[in-house]
Amino acid sequence: MSADAITPVFVRLKLSLLRNGLRQSGGRKAAYITSAVFALLFAALQLIGLIALRGHAHAESVVVLAVAVLGLGWAVMPLFFPSGDETLDPTRLVMLPLRPRPLVRALLTASLVGIGPLFTLCLLAGSVIAVARGGAAFAVGVVAVVLALLVCVALARAVAAANVRLLTSRKGRDLAVLSGLLIAIGAQIVNFGAQRIGASGLGELDPAAGILQWVPPASAIGAVHAVGEGSYGLAAAQLALTAGALAALLALWSRHLTRLMTSPDGSTLPGADSAAKERSSTGLGRLLPTGRTGTVMERSLRYVWRDPKTKAAWVTSLAIGLIVPVFNAWQGTGSVYFACFAAGMLGIQMYNQFGQDTSAFWIVAMTISSTRDAYVELRARAYALLLITLPYATLVTVLTTAVLGDWRRLPEALGLSFALLGAMLATGAWTSARFPYSIPQEGYKNVAPGQTGLAWISIFGGMIAAALLCAPVIALTIWLNVSADGDAWTWLLLPVGTAYGAALAAAGLKLAAPQTARRLPEILAAVSKG
Repeated sequence: MSADAITPVFVRLKLSLLRNGLRQSGGRKAAYITSAVFALLFAALQLIGLIALRGHAHAESVVVLAVAVLGLGWAVMPLFFPSGDETLDPTRLVMLPLRPRPLVRALLTASLVGIGPLFTLCLLAGSVIAVARGGAAFAVGVVAVVLALLVCVALARAVAAANVRLLTSRKGRDLAVLSGLLIAIGAQIVNFGAQRIGASGLGELDPAAGILQWVPPASAIGAVHAVGEGSYGLAAAQLALTAGALAALLALWSRHLTRLMTSPDGSTLPGADSAAKERSSTGLGRLLPTGRTGTVMERSLRYVWRDPKTKAAWVTSLAIGLIVPVFNAWQGTGSVYFACFAAGMLGIQMYNQFGQDTSAFWIVAMTISSTRDAYVELRARAYALLLITLPYATLVTVLTTAVLGDWRRLPEALGLSFALLGAMLATGAWTSARFPYSIPQEGYKNVAPGQTGLAWISIFGGMIAAALLCAPVIALTIWLNVSADGDAWTWLLLPVGTAYGAALAAAGLKLAAPQTARRLPEILAAVSKG
């Protein structure tokens, strides 16, 4: 079947998928319409901003960087949001008598239907208007917009086709946990870059833009600027580079489509050797205590490594807990006390301990027949969290102190971090027993419908209580810092904060144990809801 015959079919198929998806529920329709309105509003504002940039000395640097970041976004979108577009999975078409080249053209055309391509078109059009000078530049700009848009879409499709077997498998979806890390790092980099630009001006972007103007799809926008400057040879080279990148991406996409449609799927079948090795691996267990404590610790640590939702929460907390204090210290706007953010982010993982087990909690519930059993269960889970949190909080505090060069405040910062961690272990254990809620295994929701209020009470109520419990250590820190001879005694905050945090954690576990033993049926019903 030719591309001319199947292309309209695939466009109608894309529209039908979109229309039928919106018919599934009113909530989904409202969410889609709301997101579309906000995306288009942002695109319109961005278009106006780019047009206003026209004539600025550094307009080219801004738009080249913007288009380069846009291309990067199209490249990583299929990796982190594999379920965002059903048509990203070409394995659904393997039973149809279609040749790769016509299929590539039809899928490429169908991919231009949607909010993402429209948003990209607005940004590219605004970029051309910002840098084009003269009729020739605008004429080249039309070609540049088309080429850049096709490169973005083809890039997303090629990446999706190359990784579709991985992304559609259960284990492959774990890759999405990196989105939290990249978002956290990207937000801080943008914040740091914005501050640098605000202090030094847009000229800071020129060196990076000089390199990225040779990287498609940004090279297409560079060609428009080159034509406006009269550098026609440079413009031709940049357009040729963009067209060559498009041809290479289409060829790569076609090759992966051919492989997908002619080879069997063995991506989710582990080898016998690896499975046997996994079953016989007991290295982690040998390092942990014996009895129930070691068993519970090993189970909790395996959840962190294997469960996608738990892993996503840990990766995000680890990233943000490091980035916020260290980046602020690097920019000269932070304080050594910002290091407490690391302990706070990881302390949140103690909340809703039983909800992380979901319906499998009934197995744990069968082993809890007394307050003592509940106490050992909670204590072992706290130990597993401390194995990661204590060295991590120490590392972040030392790094923040080193960047600031304020070594005198290291003991008090560590003492505050350990006191906060102990308070969050205490409140987390208690709220886990008193306000449990279910975490859905499918999709991106972290709270089952109807349990949002419980989640808010558990997390934010527990965090407020933890802050209040830390008030004595905070007050002691303030008093020693304002006292005339208090600097000589600030080192005491490390042992005091450590002992106070340990006492709070022990007391919280003791209080939560009878709650857990008494409320087992209610906890089981709550965490199994999703």
